[in-house]
Amino acid sequence: MRRISKLTRVAVGVASLGLVATACGGTSSDSGDSDSSDRGVAIAYDVGGKGDQSFNDAAYAGLTKAKDEFGYKTADIEPTEGETNADKEQRLASLAKQGYNPVIGVGFAYGPAMKAVASKYPDTTFGIVDSVVEGENVASLVFAEEQASYLAGVAAAKATKSDVVGFVGGVDIPLIHKFEAGYKQGVEDTKPGVKVLSQYLTQTAEEGGFSSPDKGKAAAEGQIERKADVLYAAAGLSGQGVIEAAAKAKAWAIGVDSDQYKQAALAPYKDYILTSALKDVGGAVYALSNSVEDGKPLTGTQTFDLKVDGVGLSESNPEFAKVEGLKEAVDKAKQGIEDGSIKVKTE
Repeated sequence: MRRISKLTRVAVGVASLGLVATACGGTSSDSGDSDSSDRGVAIAYDVGGKGDQSFNDAAYAGLTKAKDEFGYKTADIEPTEGETNADKEQRLASLAKQGYNPVIGVGFAYGPAMKAVASKYPDTTFGIVDSVVEGENVASLVFAEEQASYLAGVAAAKATKSDVVGFVGGVDIPLIHKFEAGYKQGVEDTKPGVKVLSQYLTQTAEEGGFSSPDKGKAAAEGQIERKADVLYAAAGLSGQGVIEAAAKAKAWAIGVDSDQYKQAALAPYKDYILTSALKDVGGAVYALSNSVEDGKPLTGTQTFDLKVDGVGLSESNPEFAKVEGLKEAVDKAKQGIEDGSIKVKTE
């Protein structure tokens, strides 16, 4: 029977690691002639790659922590434009052949490839972020994004002055629907009557929904024209365009996945990043790496939620504490979600 467990707090805190080194993007991989036993975690990035200041960079932070702590070789590999599932299979298989362990696919798009590859390398532990893949040697690293998004909705409702707020989703898929659903519910529960404008950038990832800041900027500008003064983007690299547009209009932006207030590449706009809905992808990468290092690799579905600090809401911007009633409302919502009195929707 497949083991199902919750990630422990060993993973907590990785998302707060500085990601300044990743801002320039590109692919990095340690190489050498050492034994495969010296090789540890390898990650294969999702669309947008390293330097997105969000989802992929959070994964890199987890890899960096594991590398520094365990002193082994690591690899992080960029996707290619227009790649197929066969390309992803080849990438995962190559990393396993080289002796990397664990091998982690960052993003649901790796699901079919991992299902095809994992059984061929039973001595390698595989991990996949944001998807569930069955396999004796596979850890599915999933998150309660709707919970963090609910808190983002609470923040938006408390911060809005126009009673119109926005949501920009990168791609119109079930995973991003979770972000939208939680956000809308948080807004409505906190301040009924506030209008939520929603827009998805593309129908598929191949169209650039997660990798096109220009698309995010255009969508945000349209929502701002319709009086939205708080904008939440769940759109990967495209979210940078949303943040830029919000700052230009002196509206609030809410970041996603990483604490985007702290991102060096977003420093020109940081004063307008009220908060970020956190998703500790780095913690998941580190926790799986740590379990393999300990000889007790995690498998099955590993769930990050508020109870294990796997998701949350940042408070880095000093302005967060200055919005009347915001911190109190967020703390109350956290308690309600954790004790079950608030049931957050995923659709």
